Amino acid sequence: MKYLIIYLILINLIAFLAMYIDKRKAQKGKWRIKEYTLLMLAVFGGSIGAIIGMYTFRHKTQKARFYIGFPLILILEILLFILLYNDVISKIL
Repeated sequence: MKYLIIYLILINLIAFLAMYIDKRKAQKGKWRIKEYTLLMLAVFGGSIGAIIGMYTFRHKTQKARFYIGFPLILILEILLFILLYNDVISKIL
């Protein structure tokens, strides 16, 4: 459980920083982080960091795949966690 928490903290920091970096690159007209990469960071557990980054930096807030996608991914991750947690608990008891 400790390693899961560390992983989630790290992936959310990475997702948050990716949103910041992509926003700065967009402002300067430079190389950008692919949208697929930003979405995959959310899929792999960084959805909270991505959502916070999206609204903190006002980045990708007009694109439905992000303002709908990130929260939807978060909801699915929470449901998956609940299902897995309940399965583990039922095997212990």
